[in-house]
Parts: sequence; structure tokens; C-alpha cells
Amino acid sequence: MAQRLEQTQAAVQTQQLSSLQVAVAKLVELPVTELATRVRDEMVDNAALEEKDSDAYPDSADNDNDLSSEADARSDADAEGEDGSLGPDGDDAASETDPDNSFEENEDYGTEADAMGDYFSADDVPDYLQQRAEEERDRREVPFSAQGSFYEDLQRQIGEQNLSEHEQQVMEYLIGSLDEDGFLRKDLDALVDELAIYHNITTTRPELEHLLSILQRFDPRGIGARSLQECLHIQLTDPDQQGPYTKLALAVVDKCFKDFVGRRWDVVKRRLNMDDETFDHVRHCLTHLNPRPGSALSESASAGAPTIVPDFYVRVSPDGDSLRVTLNNGDVPELRVSPAFRDSLQQYGGSKANLTREQRDAYTYARQKVDAAKSFINLLSRRKETLLSVMQCIADKQRDFFLSDDDEEQLHPLGLKDVAEKVGVDISTVSRVTNSKYVQTLYGTYPLKYFFSQQFTTTDGDELSARKVKAALRTLIEGEDKHHPLSDEVLAQRLKAQGYNVARRTVAKYRDMLGLPTARLRKE
Repeated sequence: MAQRLEQTQAAVQTQQLSSLQVAVAKLVELPVTELATRVRDEMVDNAALEEKDSDAYPDSADNDNDLSSEADARSDADAEGEDGSLGPDGDDAASETDPDNSFEENEDYGTEADAMGDYFSADDVPDYLQQRAEEERDRREVPFSAQGSFYEDLQRQIGEQNLSEHEQQVMEYLIGSLDEDGFLRKDLDALVDELAIYHNITTTRPELEHLLSILQRFDPRGIGARSLQECLHIQLTDPDQQGPYTKLALAVVDKCFKDFVGRRWDVVKRRLNMDDETFDHVRHCLTHLNPRPGSALSESASAGAPTIVPDFYVRVSPDGDSLRVTLNNGDVPELRVSPAFRDSLQQYGGSKANLTREQRDAYTYARQKVDAAKSFINLLSRRKETLLSVMQCIADKQRDFFLSDDDEEQLHPLGLKDVAEKVGVDISTVSRVTNSKYVQTLYGTYPLKYFFSQQFTTTDGDELSARKVKAALRTLIEGEDKHHPLSDEVLAQRLKAQGYNVARRTVAKYRDMLGLPTARLRKE
């Protein structure tokens, strides 16, 4: 078949983001903790950026492009600070730094800022006021765990055993092979090969089984088990935890484990010939065992993690009728263009023709750094404006929630598209703003994703949040007869009777999301 070239025309619509939009998007998705690091890094890379310091030069209008009037710009900036007009960030700077407007330092938290503000310096503040202020700060801070890690505790228990140096090395490898539940999922033969190949340690399967039996006697009991059944068996054979119903509980684990896991209680009672009263004691014994003895491992890892830092604060006015949204600046410094760089531009800018080569290079370098500094400050201003606009829209949409003491039932259906259309930004921008960010109220701290949920239409035609359906579903399950729990089909019918028009598969999905088991597993 002969080949030939053809030329055609087609209309194709594409969307390209400018470099400015990309830069703003990258800053918008950063939470306040990461933004502080980003700003510090930018200050290191760009010498023309510096933190505002009232002891140095007065604040200047960073967006003033007329370098020949820098002196006038400085005086104008001082006037702006006095009359409370908007600063270069495009927002009321006083609202972010004024202690009277700060979320943490309002009357609801009762700080000592006002009391200590009457003194000239920290040295003049009485000791009792300083102590009270420190106690107030300590109450707000979540303490970090001072305890050793879970691995360190197991390592300590190795030293309590009469083991040779070789056995201690093998035992340490066994501990390092445990999963997050504290189970040893790896095959022992595979461990023998790993020790020989990667660590040049020669061992055998019998030796591993012997050391594993020692590890399984460590605290917490059940550590090193290779299955859930073995884990429960180890705990029930602990000589320090024996009781009148321990042997019967052990028989359930050893002989009726599948029925026990499936909560087929009638089968268990019949096979072991137990009456109802005895079985209630046995079941109590079984349900208080620890199926995840290694859970302390993940808890110790997260105990020292930093607390969640909110990116926004939402407060209700004293009259209880309006909301005020503020942005948490955290440790993010307030930036300005270095006066030294501005002065250099002013000095060389008026006589470019008479400059030497070195002076022209210095002028070019200073101009590049100043332009980059102004651009970055402008990006921070756009980020602040975008974040506040999105959070204000969320607060307006979920006004009833914030005014009703964070009542979950008052949340309305809300989607990313609704906020994007209201604010006038792309839906991807809203997604970036709401990702990994939190808002703090007087009643708790919530991720921004908490305020978004799909909507349902009731039999009366009213729109309601899916969160209300979940709350109604939880109420039905909590109030059911545990001897005859409600199936998903019956739950769907009960919800329809309340006006929630949902299908059975939707009920099953929401039940799973709430962490509630099926009717058979809820039966007692």
C-alpha cells in the first residue's frame, strides 16, 4: 500500500499553567509547619530577603517599583502602619500579629499576656507571673514521650536472659523481623538464609525455634507469635495470668478457634458443653486478650511525633452570631526586601552609563535578587489570600456547625466544586488548600477534609449530608438488640423510614467506614 502525507486542521483546547500559577500552587499546598521551612530555605538562598526588624529600617512598600523614591516609600510605609491600612501582603497585618486578635491569646484561653504587658522588660516581671505563664504554656503543649522505644524494651529483656553473644545476635535479628503487630510472619528457614547471606551468622532452624520460644515469654506476652491463634495461646498459658476460666478459654482457642473468630457462640458452647453463665466468663476472658501485642511499637513511634498545628482559627463572636477566620502564621517570618540591596540599586541605578564592569555586575546581581525577593513575597501574599478565601467560604457554608458548638449533625453537604465556584479558583486549588491542613475551634481541631461530604436527597426532597446518614446508621446499630442485630437490608429500611433514601449496598459501605462489623459478628 502506497504511503502519502496528508495535512489536516483540528481545533484542540488545552490548558497551560504559567510559572506563577505553578509557584503559587506549590506554596498553597504546604501546611504552616512546612511553609516555615520553605521560607527559611528561601532566605538562605536569596540574600535580598530578610525578616522584618523594627530596630533596623522602617517597613517599606515592597511592591514599589520606583527605586528612585525609596526614601519616600519608607515614610509611606510608616504611615500605613499607623492608620491600619493593608500592608504588602494584601491583608491586615495587624490582625495576624496583634495579641488581642490572636486565637490563643483571647479571653477564652486566659493568658497572662495582658498582665505582663505592663512591665518594661522580662526582668521586671514578677516571678509569680512568669511561673503562671509557663504553666499556661505547659498546659497547651502536648508532652513528648520520655519512655524508651518498644524495641529498646525488648533489647533490655535480652540482657535478662542467659544467652551467649551469638544467641543475642540472633535474638536481635528476630526482634528486628517482627511486624507492626508484633508477629513473626517470616518463615524460619528464610531467616536462616538471611542471617547467613547478609550478616554472616550461621544458625539452624532448631536454634531459631528455641530462641523464638524464649522471645515469646517476653513482655508483652504474645510477642513473636506466628499467628493470631498462637498469640492468644501464649497469653493464656502465661503462669502469671491464670484464673478459674483460663483453661476453658484456652480450649476455645485450641479446639474452636474458627468458631470463636466467627463469633459462632452457640457452636462453641455446644462443643465444649458450657452453660450460659460459664460461657459469659470465658468470653470475657477471651475478649480481653491482646490480639496485637506489638501495637505498643507503633504507639511509641508516634508518641514523640509533633502535635498537629492548625493552619486556621475559627472563632465565634461574643454575640454568637458571626464567625471570624484567621490564618496561623506559626513560625513563618514576615519578610521584606533587604534595605542594603535596595540602597545598592538606588545608588547604581541613576548612573548606569558611568559604572565600571564590577559595578554593573553588582547592579545586575542585586537587581536579580531583589526581583526574586519581591516575587517570593508576592507569592506568599497570594497564598495567604487564597487560603483565607477558601477557609472563609467553608466557614460560611458550614456556619451552623461552628455556631452550634461543633455539632456534627449541623454539617451541610459540601463539595470541592462548590467552594471553587464561590471563591473563583480552580477545583485543584481548593484540593491543595484542604489537603493536610487543619482548623482549630474552641471545641477541637479538624482536618479541612472533615467539612466535605456528598449529599443525599430525602424522601421529602431535602438535601442532607452523608455524614448525617452515617450518624443515623450508628444510632440504629448502637440501639439494636444485640441478640438479634439488624441486617443491612433492615437497616436500609429503617433509614428510609426516617427519610434517608439509601440503598443496602450504601448501608454496607457506610457501616464499613464506621468500623462496624456485619450483623452476624455483632450478635451476642
